[in-house]
Amino acid sequence: MSAPIDWAAAQAEALEHFKALLRIDTTNPPGNERPAADYIAAVFDREGIEYEIHESKPTRASIVARLRGSGKDGPLLLNGHLDVVPADPECWDHPPFEAVEADGYIWGRGAIDMKNMVAMGMMSMILAKRQGIALTRDLIFAGVADEEAGSHEGALFLVEEHPELVRCEYVLNEVGGYTMHMGDTRFYPIQVSEKGICWFEMSVEGSPGHGSMPRPDNPVTILAGALERLGRTRLPQHQNSVVEHFLRTLAEGAPFPRNKILPLLLQPSLAGTLLDVLEKQNLDQAIGLNAMLRNTASPTMLEGSSKVNVIPGSASARVDGRTLPGQSVEQFLAEVQRVVGPNVKLNVFNQHDGTVFDDKTPLYETIERVLRKHDPAGVPVPYMIPGFTDSFAYAKLGATCYGFSPVRIDDPTLSFTSMYHGHNERIPVEGFEWGLRALYGVVADFCT
Repeated sequence: MSAPIDWAAAQAEALEHFKALLRIDTTNPPGNERPAADYIAAVFDREGIEYEIHESKPTRASIVARLRGSGKDGPLLLNGHLDVVPADPECWDHPPFEAVEADGYIWGRGAIDMKNMVAMGMMSMILAKRQGIALTRDLIFAGVADEEAGSHEGALFLVEEHPELVRCEYVLNEVGGYTMHMGDTRFYPIQVSEKGICWFEMSVEGSPGHGSMPRPDNPVTILAGALERLGRTRLPQHQNSVVEHFLRTLAEGAPFPRNKILPLLLQPSLAGTLLDVLEKQNLDQAIGLNAMLRNTASPTMLEGSSKVNVIPGSASARVDGRTLPGQSVEQFLAEVQRVVGPNVKLNVFNQHDGTVFDDKTPLYETIERVLRKHDPAGVPVPYMIPGFTDSFAYAKLGATCYGFSPVRIDDPTLSFTSMYHGHNERIPVEGFEWGLRALYGVVADFCT
């Protein structure tokens, strides 16, 4: 029988891998995930873990490793994307690619999204190999490219071109298992659902002219008005069973008046007013709740004339649309069209549907059991994220995917979700170490 794990040593080792990955700039675009994949490969070489690296394009690398089990049960895949979004160093307290450890946190782009899970998944596989645990199912690790730009060069590439490497029964992925404080209650959301994307372009045609002579059909001003309406209008509310259960569960542990307000958000006639009130108290929380209740559309890019003195013949904007599971592209675009008006053309350039996974499975039960072991007072709860992850790609192969990259957050004032793509992204050192033990606990329990 293997000796007990020296957790102080394992946590220190995982932290060093984590910091090393944070120092590799994999900003997407352009991505350049190859150095990160090569770092992981060198670690697996030392441990005698088999792996393959595949590039969808030069430098757009993904690494897939495997520990083979008896085959009695279907494989479990630990997924983590290697790319990160851009970071403006001028807006950070510590440089975003130096992995500074300060004030009890590790600071860096990717600290939460999601090189923490990459490092924890690596270390879980290493520990399983060193301990020689008798796996009843294959344990797969995937460090993939391009999630931040739609997964086309990473998880989707593997699913479509190398499905034999990533075909599995279950996936553990990002955005779940973190501490959410509601009064004195600690919740641990486990992602079982995510919204789809409908990225589209809004365009307006008009008459070009000289900037010295204003025109009523200036496409820039027409488009600006449409964008302003879209920015201040909440699209229609739609009921969703995962969100309903999530809000009712939060209400059970929330203090007054939150325990009364949260269930009322499920009533469309009251939700708008209540969200306005919540925005004044906790903007981040209100933004997140609003996005769970409806399809959303956020303008993010603008294009018009290339010269200040030319009224262009057309103007366009790109919009990040997110759709609830079960909502079609046609339904969503009709909602948007009613807001922006008939003179604005909508053209979809990237789309996939939202997902919902069954939470009545042995893996979900294992996650709940392990979380209660590591925080007996914590309350696990299934939930839906307003964004998307690589899970939609693995779902194409029939996998059940959960967001579970655990991190304990003891500071109730720290907004976990606002650090996704935000300034000063960071993770508590102790919370990372707690997360490693929780993730490995799920792996060891579920795979043996």
